[in-house]
Amino acid sequence: MARTRALRLAGGTIVIPSDALAWQFARSAGPGGQHVNRTSSKAMLRFVVRQSPYLPTEVRTRLEEQQRSRLTAEGDLVISSQRFRDQPRNVADCLAKLSAIIERAAVRPTPRRATKIPRAAVARRLATKRHRAETKRGRGLPRE
Repeated sequence: MARTRALRLAGGTIVIPSDALAWQFARSAGPGGQHVNRTSSKAMLRFVVRQSPYLPTEVRTRLEEQQRSRLTAEGDLVISSQRFRDQPRNVADCLAKLSAIIERAAVRPTPRRATKIPRAAVARRLATKRHRAETKRGRGLPRE
């Protein structure tokens, strides 16, 4: 299926041309009567992530980290859709899933800033430990 459109993501900074996407179609499961046995409406999208020149390096590494279960051993991202009963809507659904995945990987995570433990929290913890130690010490045999 030849598509001339390009997929624009992350505010237009990432553009994936349609020839970088490989499509496969299969018979879809679920309801649909006898028609479902004759049409291949399930869409499967394959996008090579590891050698893709269209993704920045940091986006690629985050995407590989986030989508380990969808990646093949060769580094291909496989997305399938059989939500709809017609092929073009499933193709559009696959493209929407791919764009959502790449949008999520394009967001740089905010680094966690280490905070100091408040003095009152340390005091509470130590007081609780002392109280617990006293309780356990009282369970022993009486000393003479």
